[in-house]
Amino acid sequence: MKGGAFMVFKQLGSTGEEIPAIGLGTWEIGGRETPDYSRDKENIEILQAAIEMGYTHIDTAEYYGGGHTEELLGEAIKTFDRSKLFITSKVWPTHLSKEELPKALKRSLKRLGTDYIDLYLIHWPVPDMNLKETLTTMAELSKAGYIRYIGVSNFDMALLKKSLLISPVPIVCNQVLYNIEDREPENELLPFCQENGITLTAYTPLKKGSLSKHTEKVLKKIAKKHNATIYQIMLSWLISKDNVIAIPRSTNIQHLKENLEAADIILEPADLQLLD
Repeated sequence: MKGGAFMVFKQLGSTGEEIPAIGLGTWEIGGRETPDYSRDKENIEILQAAIEMGYTHIDTAEYYGGGHTEELLGEAIKTFDRSKLFITSKVWPTHLSKEELPKALKRSLKRLGTDYIDLYLIHWPVPDMNLKETLTTMAELSKAGYIRYIGVSNFDMALLKKSLLISPVPIVCNQVLYNIEDREPENELLPFCQENGITLTAYTPLKKGSLSKHTEKVLKKIAKKHNATIYQIMLSWLISKDNVIAIPRSTNIQHLKENLEAADIILEPADLQLLD
């Protein structure tokens, strides 16, 4: 592993541990809701190439590809030093009870071929979940060594506050939709995370390339100045913010490289003003 010539590291929550600010998202690698085995060899090779390139922070979930994405990642990481990788996975809402959560985690560990997950998140909150039971179970699994850190995903401010009060161990991360156009987190969530030492992980940071004409125009102007792509500017803008990291997904080697190199772009105050 090259360790990423351009990599910027940020502290995970208040843990003191530094993780890459640009990670690799894996949604749709190996299927969406159900497994797709048709490109397994190619997907494993892409994941390995990404790790070689410096993507040592990888995000997945038991839901992705009906579990197959975790299997592909497990296959891909076999040739690497596990201790140099930071793997995040997520538990689906149907597995949040004290009976189901340990089983779901053990299935994820088996598919990933590892004996621990670095960061384990509640994938989505659901109205009928027993948050105290779920967080207590996650804390027990953490104390048993199966999980290093716990966090949440798609939690609004009220739910995040509630989680912090009842979790027996620190909540170090909230993973939410956040990009140059989807800016809901900036209202309350991001300031709260910054004040309370919680990492905000931005998913869909490139908005799947579907931008308004106005946004695109502003991005193109800044991209030209920095000799960069608009997507590099979008990533650079996100990770310029305190406590924010991003997990773009790509299966294109050139795009993977460009996404990683976005960490090397230093946006000027004038650029940030235009983007904000």
